[in-house]
Amino acid sequence: MISFEVQDMTCGHCASTITKAVQATDQAAQVHIDLAAHRVDIETSAADTQALSAAISEAGYTPVPLTQ
Repeated sequence: MISFEVQDMTCGHCASTITKAVQATDQAAQVHIDLAAHRVDIETSAADTQALSAAISEAGYTPVPLTQ
């Protein structure tokens, strides 16, 4: 599980955009969004933290990796 804090994710549209960006990097990724906590949890076996962070950044957001 790879987790990010994304403070500039504020609504359902943001969550949808981030989900699409992650799944463009790994189609099989399971994305779990907690809008209230500004948290994105991603279950992936095909992408690493750097690749997912880059995808979220390219979508216009500011992901901060969280340590498990």
